[in-house]
Amino acid sequence: MAKQAKNTGRHWYVIHTYSGYEDAVREALLQRIESMNMQDKIFDVIVPKETQIVVKKGKPKTEKKRLFPGYVLVDMMVDDESWYVVRNTPNVTGFVGSGTIPVPVSAEEFGVISRYLEDDNAPKFKITLAVSDLVIVLDGPFAGYEGVVNEIDEEKGKVKVMISIFGRETPVELDFDQVKKK
Repeated sequence: MAKQAKNTGRHWYVIHTYSGYEDAVREALLQRIESMNMQDKIFDVIVPKETQIVVKKGKPKTEKKRLFPGYVLVDMMVDDESWYVVRNTPNVTGFVGSGTIPVPVSAEEFGVISRYLEDDNAPKFKITLAVSDLVIVLDGPFAGYEGVVNEIDEEKGKVKVMISIFGRETPVELDFDQVKKK
């Protein structure tokens, strides 16, 4: 009994894993490909991630965050043998597809993912602030002042805060790491 459509060729497939085990699954699968001589059927295994700048304890910190928690992408040609190798890797719960038949990622979907990965050279800021949040300025000439978030620019890592100076609301542009939610 075939576990997949025959002669589907080489494609990217999505496998489901236990959340938090994506990197372990990738490493285990790469070792299995090597030890079982599957390099001619399973070509690459990736855990798509993006670099984010997260502000923790008032300090910016760069972190790699998984784009799709619980999923790993595999570039492979599916047949009974390669299906078995991937499916029986520890912490793999199955292929994404209909029933036991893996469905390849469409070229459009993979194009979006690969462009996202190519853009990953510039870290993105991850901020837990929202417009209208009350914040306190930690650093710079306005340190100690309170204000309300008016705008957030995640690309540049900037936040515009309305601060009362001499009885007037004044917009002040600050870095994410210069403010803290009150």
